[in-house]
Amino acid sequence: MTDKGSDKWFTRNLLKWNKAKNHRSMPWKGEKDPYKIWLSEIILQQTRVEQGLEYYNKFILKYSDIHSLARANEDAVLKLWEGLGYYSRCRNLLKTAKMISLDRKGAFPDTYEEIIKLPGIGPYTAAAISSFAFNRKYAVLDGNVFRVLSRFFAIDFPIDLGAGRALFQNKANQLIDAGSPGLYNQAIMDFGATVCKPLPNCEGCSLNSRCGAYQSDLVAVLPRKSKRMEKKAVWYYYFIVRKKGKYYYRKREDSGIWKGLHEFILYSSVKPMNHEILFQKALHAKPLQVLQISEIRKQQLTHVTVHGSFLHVEMPSSFNMKGYQLATPDELGMKAFPRLITGYLKDNPLE
Repeated sequence: MTDKGSDKWFTRNLLKWNKAKNHRSMPWKGEKDPYKIWLSEIILQQTRVEQGLEYYNKFILKYSDIHSLARANEDAVLKLWEGLGYYSRCRNLLKTAKMISLDRKGAFPDTYEEIIKLPGIGPYTAAAISSFAFNRKYAVLDGNVFRVLSRFFAIDFPIDLGAGRALFQNKANQLIDAGSPGLYNQAIMDFGATVCKPLPNCEGCSLNSRCGAYQSDLVAVLPRKSKRMEKKAVWYYYFIVRKKGKYYYRKREDSGIWKGLHEFILYSSVKPMNHEILFQKALHAKPLQVLQISEIRKQQLTHVTVHGSFLHVEMPSSFNMKGYQLATPDELGMKAFPRLITGYLKDNPLE
């Protein structure tokens, strides 16, 4: 791990690989505009490149600079983000845009120390922006980089521990090319995304002759984590109640991951519910007519599996639901909903 010869060989040959492959397929590759770099990096947090590209293009088309994004309505931005998940990224995106537009007159901060203070930006994103846009010497450390470093240098230390992160950050700092830090950072990220993937083709890798994991048959076990995180389950029952051509909905105002998104009448539980009991607990009304009950749909979040069911019911005309509003299907189409709901509505459009 401290072999300077191996370090120099790795950096030199990684840059050779990058030059030979000429990776410029993504619109943000080689980009120097900090606004576009910031936008792409926020979108790509927890998102595959293939999916992120579509959203990046939509955002650039609608909000071409930081001022136009700062002036945008939160609901409109959340609607454009709809389907990407991890909605706190979107809320921080808008918060940061307003700060830079109003407080800095649109000038993006140009140092790592200033960039990392912005909402929603951690060490990785700050390093990426400062190196790509301003050529600052800060090494990025994301999932792809963890995987490349762990395998090439055969580092068998858990990447999910604080000590492990510090160890890998130190290694990344030793390797970064001082003359072209942005190019080096892009190269190692691309290498992890396209070559040193979770299931790699090691035989075709140009770095395999000195890769510690490949030479020691450790590719399948590196990088290593200390333990698996236990995942919980929750059941969300959505009641789709129609009244004079309109449906009850509300905007979530809690501090959860779906804050700011919209939903139908909801009853949640940590276990499956009997429908008869469920109707009484959720709607507190009789009589009611059950029109349709959907199959269970699942959405996997980071630490929880959401089991969602949609229940179409007809209620008496006198029925009212406190905390909820009424809207037509067209009006609801302008609102941002969690992916669990949008997926259901795509297959079962409201009339």
